[in-house]
Amino acid sequence: MANSENMIICRCEEVTYGQLRTTVDKHKCTARELKLRTRAGMGFCGGRTCRPTLDRVLDSFIPNFSPSEIPLKYQPPIRPVSFGRIGEIHD
Repeated sequence: MANSENMIICRCEEVTYGQLRTTVDKHKCTARELKLRTRAGMGFCGGRTCRPTLDRVLDSFIPNFSPSEIPLKYQPPIRPVSFGRIGEIHD
């Protein structure tokens, strides 16, 4: 890709490859710190869309990065609701 700096890694938070790289270079941060500083993987989808790409990018930026060592957890985008709660009748 000719302009990889502007390539969006996390669509929900609109975090680009360049923002991730700049943050790692400036703060020498871990994967968790990078996520907290840029909000990559913390959007509406909870990292379900960008997580594999984000892990590969982190692997190229952070030496000795292992996704299993620093878990960047997935979070469901909504809370579960029981059918009983949905079917309640309010007068």
